[in-house]
Amino acid sequence: MPYSDPIGYVHSLESFGSVDGPGVRFVVFLQGCALRCKYCHNPETWAAEGGEEWTAPQLFQRVYRYRNYWGKKGGITVSGGEPLRQMEFLTEFFTLARKKGVHTALDTAGQPFREDADYLAAFDKLMDVTSLVILDLKEIDPEKHRQLTGKDNANILAMAKHISDRGIPLWIRHVLVPGLTDDEEGLRRTADFISSLKTVQRVEVLPYHTLGLFKWQKLGIPYPLPDAVPPTAEQVRRAEELLEVSKYPG
Repeated sequence: MPYSDPIGYVHSLESFGSVDGPGVRFVVFLQGCALRCKYCHNPETWAAEGGEEWTAPQLFQRVYRYRNYWGKKGGITVSGGEPLRQMEFLTEFFTLARKKGVHTALDTAGQPFREDADYLAAFDKLMDVTSLVILDLKEIDPEKHRQLTGKDNANILAMAKHISDRGIPLWIRHVLVPGLTDDEEGLRRTADFISSLKTVQRVEVLPYHTLGLFKWQKLGIPYPLPDAVPPTAEQVRRAEELLEVSKYPG
């Protein structure tokens, strides 16, 4: 049976990103996510169906036109949704990028990760062509993680360790929601976990915002955090202190 390129389902493209990895990035947002984070600002990416269909060569040809903007520090970031739900497509896309010497960053929450042999073989193939993993650690406590996202986090923590053991650079992000993801004991435990990893280069606290609220309303989905407010500068500073952000200058 002849090989055919896997189809990727792309939610949107951003040609000039400055916060999703080092330097200037072309950011690809893929469709589909199994998590249902209460503060999600892209709920329209949850559904696996939908999005624009691309093959990896077609998408890379489109993206590579922008290489002059990236300079020596920039490159391509694939986010979502959850890009690991389209791992075969993502691996082919990153393979094409690395052949051209392009820096590749995977922005993930890690939920599809499994430790069975077949999955690990496919995951490691992706890691072979991944320059950086940006991991969103939402909650360290498994029950709080389940309440926040609808899923357990054991596989996510296992993925972080696996990436670290393979020597792949990691950036860790944590969304700070006052009254929800800012308890000091949880942040200390998160810091302890981060310090157990060998390849963390950067830790970021992302302040909660309500910019995606209109998307929930447009989709007719009740917003689960109607009273949540963005953190103050002092709350962000305290979280950065507890997560020991200064230990990871990037």
